[in-house]
Amino acid sequence: MTDPRESAEHPAPLGWTKGISAITLFVEELPAAKTFYQEVFGLAVYFEDEVSAVFNFDGTLINLLSTSAAPELINPAQVASQAAGSRAQLTLDVEDVNATCAELARRGVELLNGPMNRPWGIRTASFKDPGGHIWEVAGPNS
Repeated sequence: MTDPRESAEHPAPLGWTKGISAITLFVEELPAAKTFYQEVFGLAVYFEDEVSAVFNFDGTLINLLSTSAAPELINPAQVASQAAGSRAQLTLDVEDVNATCAELARRGVELLNGPMNRPWGIRTASFKDPGGHIWEVAGPNS
């Protein structure tokens, strides 16, 4: 039986994945990043050791890993410096982008952009964490 999601442009899923379970973000200053995630997202540390702090975002683990430990994980690939620029954005679905941005501001977060209505039908705003990773909040247009 053919998967109904399959087409010439979109082949069937591989079937071996159950979704994204964890995302590892490399950080230069682990204590600052850990504090940011605790204070801004209001999350408790799920797991930590001397080189990492893990937070559970509703079933997806965000692992903040010290750049000093990253080479062991990704060798022979290289760890890029924060100064190299952003190469990814992580998006959180929220009910009210404006209210979320107001709460982020109360928690000391400076927005990079937004809130703004996007042509593809959502409202977004972006900010970055101490490691330079870009986060976006997204919800219905207002």
